[in-house]
Amino acid sequence: MNRDQFLPLVRKPGRYSGNEFNRIKKPWDSAALRIVLSFPDLYEIGMSHQGLQILYQLINSRADLLAERVYAPDTDLEQLLADSGAPLFSLESGRPVADFDMLAITLPYELCYTNILTILARTGLPFFARERDESHPLVFGGGPCAFHPEPVADFFDAILLGDGEEAIFDIADLLAAAKSGQWSRARLLDRLTEIEGVYVPSLFTPRYDDNGNFAGLTALKAGYESVRRRVLPGLSGDAQPAPLVPLFKIVHDRLGIEIARGCTRGCRFCQAGVIYRPVRERSPEEVMELARAGIAATGFEELALLSLSSGDYACLAPLLTSLMDTFVPKRVSVSMPSMRVGTLTPEIMRQIKRVRKTGFTVAPEAGTDRLRRVINKGITEEDLLATCASAFALGWKLIKFYFMFGLPTETGEDLAAIGDLARKALARSPGRNVTITVSAATFVPKPHTPFQWEPQLSMDEGFNRIDALRKSLRDKRIQLRWGDPRQSFLEGVMSRGDRRLARLIVAAWQNGARFDAWNDHINIPAWQRAAASLGLELESYLRRRGFDEPLPWNHLDTGLDPDFFRQELEKGLAEEYTPDCRSHGCQQCGLCDFKTIRPVVHRSREDTAPPEDHGEAADAQSPQPAAHFFYRVQYQRIDKARFISHLEMLKLFFRIFGRADLPLHFSQGFNPTPKVSFSPALPLGTESLVEYLVLDLHEPLAEPEVWQEKLNSRLPDGIRITAIEPGPEKNIPEMVESVYLIDIAGSLEQARAADFLNCSSYVMDVTRKKTTRHIDVRPQVTTMEIDAQGRVRLALISEICKAGLKPLEIVAAVFSCPEKAIQQARVLKIAERVIR
Repeated sequence: MNRDQFLPLVRKPGRYSGNEFNRIKKPWDSAALRIVLSFPDLYEIGMSHQGLQILYQLINSRADLLAERVYAPDTDLEQLLADSGAPLFSLESGRPVADFDMLAITLPYELCYTNILTILARTGLPFFARERDESHPLVFGGGPCAFHPEPVADFFDAILLGDGEEAIFDIADLLAAAKSGQWSRARLLDRLTEIEGVYVPSLFTPRYDDNGNFAGLTALKAGYESVRRRVLPGLSGDAQPAPLVPLFKIVHDRLGIEIARGCTRGCRFCQAGVIYRPVRERSPEEVMELARAGIAATGFEELALLSLSSGDYACLAPLLTSLMDTFVPKRVSVSMPSMRVGTLTPEIMRQIKRVRKTGFTVAPEAGTDRLRRVINKGITEEDLLATCASAFALGWKLIKFYFMFGLPTETGEDLAAIGDLARKALARSPGRNVTITVSAATFVPKPHTPFQWEPQLSMDEGFNRIDALRKSLRDKRIQLRWGDPRQSFLEGVMSRGDRRLARLIVAAWQNGARFDAWNDHINIPAWQRAAASLGLELESYLRRRGFDEPLPWNHLDTGLDPDFFRQELEKGLAEEYTPDCRSHGCQQCGLCDFKTIRPVVHRSREDTAPPEDHGEAADAQSPQPAAHFFYRVQYQRIDKARFISHLEMLKLFFRIFGRADLPLHFSQGFNPTPKVSFSPALPLGTESLVEYLVLDLHEPLAEPEVWQEKLNSRLPDGIRITAIEPGPEKNIPEMVESVYLIDIAGSLEQARAADFLNCSSYVMDVTRKKTTRHIDVRPQVTTMEIDAQGRVRLALISEICKAGLKPLEIVAAVFSCPEKAIQQARVLKIAERVIR
């Protein structure tokens, strides 16, 4: 079976169709090296990952390189692949993943490790690197978990530590040379050690003491006793203005622009603040250029300014004003997912609310000032409450608080203070129509942080903390959400684990563990059975570590002085503050050489030049032109486009119209949308040659045929506009007769169609949203016959505003078609006429 045969059989075919805007599909034979980039979670998570998008664009920018993508298959596709023996395929070309030269797997978080095995298994690759040879793709890893990868190290040929924008080309060039020269795998791995940031796990052997405890790693290559992280000096020029745009709803469905990388606030629990140092800001001019080009190339309705702490961006205030003045009139919102209390000035908050006010997020992390001093959060209770008061005053109705419990030195008073802080924030609201959401999760000590030696709460202790929070938060205006302690437990085990856990991951996978980051999939019993079979005590990985104890990540060098972490732990226990080196001078962490590696911070524009005159601030609710011009757009959707749902089709066209600057009217209100009326929804999987929509424009189209060509150049495969004509307002009929051709496997009997047409009544049970109705479908069918190609020709009358039967449901019932034939049938709508 190939990809097209699988798509009708899965729950969400849009995950695997590979039909996005701006996808890059190169001729296979044109590339000297072919790389498949993989994210080990579902498509809607992986497509939201900025790092994979950056590498996809960079690799494909070179004519001699090819990059395609693959995501972890959901359990339905995994089962279909296993049952059929078909291999996992890439999205762009549908080729087997094993055909590529390199499989590059992102390591974003610890709870995706079983998904890595699913990808390897369905690709047909042995799990362990030592069992693979020159006939297999090189399996490469990278991402945040590359800094503590020992539980999965045996699955990888090599792992990149640090920034990938420059390293990917060093790696690709070496692999291309190895491929051309037919090097052995051993020779290639040896040469990879010469590339800064590349860790080859097979060149390190773990040691264990007589009790089976981890005792360190022995380097097998002289001069390769540790691996130092790769650091990109700056961000300029690395981003691409035309990112992938999904046709399927994803978690972060927006244009992301990385305005800065790294954070030196020094929160002692935060691994990201260590592994992404130093701070490297993108210039505001480049941010504006990327924003304009990105929105024009994608049609996204939201632009997100990404960094670990967007509020610390030096030029934020003038940049935000410029972005808002540029994009608010286009009804594009600007968001900052990672803001910090103290950086949220009233002016910045006023700018944020100019388009849409959704939830306002702050992260106190701990309930008391004392515990926030321990973790070096650098904000006080009064800072938090003042920010909440400003947000309420500017119209926000929802504030989200993020906390951790189980932090070092935490007491019952610290835990109780979480509820007290939420109630104090509510008291700063001028009215009662507000809500505070408190999200809390177990603290997980991470490697390469000052708290890497600290113990973690057990699952039971985590649930006890949640129970205490639930009892303290009884106000109906305060909602409590919590991270599952079972997931935190597994995250903690994998975060500080060693190579013994590779066998555990395999055994848990064989026991059915999948998608452990998803609440409806986490299967702790599968892990516990696996651990028992291997004689592993998982709880031991959560214990306190001694300062003289070997740590499984000591050979991986983040660039910071190892003594810095211990010094920071001691300062934390003494409640001493370590300031941000951007504004208070070097704090001696040991990373910067101040030649190539140093902080890159752009001075605020108001410090160097007078601000531009943007005029009066534009608003999303600005008056629209009074004139209305209506156009009927006829289009067809076939092939892969049949797997785009009706709601996704609406969003697709809205983005296309935005990219083309079509002069549309918009609705008024909180969330303005284009005024477009669509023909009735087609069942998912149905193709059509006769779909239409009606546009409400504030300007006439001088040359509709030119617009037709312009829009078609932006549409994905399978969707084509066939005509644009002036028409009356909306013009959506109440009743239509639609004609379908249904191609279904098997020998269909004409006599059954004749019997159906000759009967006066044909009642079917139809279930929609758990409600079953009895419908007499005979009056709705005007034609049913089998044509010369063996297809069913069906004419069906339907009322636009009423949910009726799907054509395939009627045919399946009349001809008693088997379930598999129904799933793989092709339904094509070929004509439609209005019944008056």
